[in-house]
Amino acid sequence: HIEIGMGKGQFLHTMAKLNPEINYVGIEMYSSVLLRAIQKMEQDVVPNLKFICIDAKEVAEVFGNGEVDQIYLNFSDPWPKDRHARRRLTSSEFLARYDQFLAKNGRLEFKTDNVGLFDFSLEEINNSEVWHIDVHTYDLHEDPMLNFGNVMTEYEEKFSSKGNPICKLIASR
Repeated sequence: HIEIGMGKGQFLHTMAKLNPEINYVGIEMYSSVLLRAIQKMEQDVVPNLKFICIDAKEVAEVFGNGEVDQIYLNFSDPWPKDRHARRRLTSSEFLARYDQFLAKNGRLEFKTDNVGLFDFSLEEINNSEVWHIDVHTYDLHEDPMLNFGNVMTEYEEKFSSKGNPICKLIASR
């Protein structure tokens, strides 16, 4: 399982501790942010968690065909300007990259508080000939099915404490 744009790594660290039989890889392009995750790991070692410092554009060069069972995208940069839509981690270009290494029965999970980015993501997936939406909600914490077993990220804790609803989708091919 991989998280692209893992930030300080709270989500992935928790997931790895809860699921010691699964290998987790956190991907972060900013070394200063990745350093915080590394420091946390030094205090609380989790053997099934590793980190890579790369740009998400290069992720398909790291993993082999069918090597990844699950992709997590949590509170990704929304790149709000239309001219930057290609940079969004749920754009058709990134979906094509994920298709190169995601296992046949693999899934993509995406959470955000940004409704505009969420709508864009739903549209990109729905317009894809390969991907489809399995389930989605505009209010994760009020959805008993999707919220069951939810591991919150730092941003999710921050935004939901302010009363912002969290959007979540699960997609597969």
